[in-house]
Amino acid sequence: MNKLTMLGVLGLVIRRDLLLAMRRRADVLTTLVFFVMVVSLFPLGVGPEPDMLRKMAAGVLWVAALLASMLSLPRMFSADYLDGTLEQMMLAPQSLTMMVLGKIIAHWMLSGLPLVLIAPVLGVQFDMSSQALWVLMLALLLGTPVLSLIGAIGAALTLGLRGGGVLVSLLVLPLCIPVLIFGAGAVDAINSGMSAVSNLSLLGALSLFALVFTPFVAAQALRISME
Repeated sequence: MNKLTMLGVLGLVIRRDLLLAMRRRADVLTTLVFFVMVVSLFPLGVGPEPDMLRKMAAGVLWVAALLASMLSLPRMFSADYLDGTLEQMMLAPQSLTMMVLGKIIAHWMLSGLPLVLIAPVLGVQFDMSSQALWVLMLALLLGTPVLSLIGAIGAALTLGLRGGGVLVSLLVLPLCIPVLIFGAGAVDAINSGMSAVSNLSLLGALSLFALVFTPFVAAQALRISME
């Protein structure tokens, strides 16, 4: 299979998943509404003290983003599994790894990218500086793809199992802790007057590492789950 064909398969899978998601807008909005509600409730609960809000802003936003991403992970492969599309994908001559990568990218565009775009608006509630908001947005842009990439492995391993949503969380959450630490650390570094380059670099390295290995691992996990 040449490069053009592989990219064509990738584009078709992404386009298909995005079109299907537009028909189920409630599933897409659930993740965004959950994120907004969790982040917005914290300032109301802890009070209007600006210093306290600034200190907890990065942690609250990242934890909310992580939990919001968990909500949509069980749906990454379940619809295709139930209607037989996943089985047809495995029988197709095209690379299953590229198809899985396409589904991961579509999942991030639907669940991760909206969080990246709305996070700066929510960060204003925590009295974050403009520089901290930009770093937060960049950190989420680098870190949220890792949540989708690692989550794809968990979703594939628990496909078709009863209580799969809980199992996905148990499998994925411990692996996503480094992303949470470096993402929140980048914003904390700015608030402390230091550089966020090291934390952002580590997030970028994690994203590249996950991008290289997780689609293949997730594809093999799907084959195991379908046997």
